[in-house]
Order: sequence, then structure tokens, then C-alpha cells
Amino acid sequence: MSDDTLAVLAAQEERLVFSRFDNETALKLGIHLLTAARDRALPVTVSVRRGGQRLFHAALPGTSADNDAWIDRKSRVVDRYGHSSFLVGEQFRAKGTTFEADSRLNPDLYAAHGGVFPVLVDGVGPVGTVGVSGLPQAEDHAFVVEQLEAFLAGLS
Repeated sequence: MSDDTLAVLAAQEERLVFSRFDNETALKLGIHLLTAARDRALPVTVSVRRGGQRLFHAALPGTSADNDAWIDRKSRVVDRYGHSSFLVGEQFRAKGTTFEADSRLNPDLYAAHGGVFPVLVDGVGPVGTVGVSGLPQAEDHAFVVEQLEAFLAGLS
């Protein structure tokens, strides 16, 4: 991965920030992602969490319990590092290694694969996660970013 890719991923986190985030916002965000995924017939599981509490969770046709486990593992990475699961994985790859080899974290519990993004609140920082699982990791990540952009544009 190039420094440009890392810069793009970091810029996404700078840009995709909420002014506030409560249970109602989480539900609206979850429904927004679910609707977009259904419209495209994407086989994804959608999750929105705040402070470790699952506020929204839905699984579309073509998913399985494995997708729930992937969401959990990717969310733990975001909770621990405060950055998207894709950015964390790319940072390890940019150093010529892998998250699995050098993070010293149990890969049964943590996965630095794309698809889970931090819920960032202006002046506060990360307060939760939003993510999907079911597509290749770069597509999972791109879908979440695209939908966060659209959702946040609708709030302003």
C-alpha cells in the first residue's frame, strides 16, 4: 500500500464526523445502510454500536453467523485503535508486515480487515462503530464510507 492510500483513509476519518451521536442517530444510520444494501441486493450484515452497545444489527440474505463474527472482530480493532479496521490493516501492510503477525492480538478476536469505521463525534473522538461484513474488505470499507458521506450530508 502506498502512503497515498494511507492518506486517503486518514482523510476519510477527518471528514466523516458527527456533531452528536445518540441512539436515535444510530438507528437512522443503521436503517440508511440497510436500505442502501437492500437496494443493491448486497449480501451484508450491518452493525452500529456506541460504547460497546449494539444499537442496530441486521443481516441480509446471503450472510451467515460468520459475518456477525467478522463484524465483532473488526469492531474490536476499531475500538482498540480508534481508526477504521481497513486503515489499521493497511498501516501494518505499509510497514511490510501484517496485523496478524505483529499486533500481538488474538486473531480469533481481532481482524484488521476493511468494513468497520469509527463513529467520530466532533470534539469528543471515537464513540462507537459502524460497519458491514459480506463483501471483499475494500468493498465493505468503500460501502460504509459512501453511506456515511450520504448520511452525514443529509444531517446538515
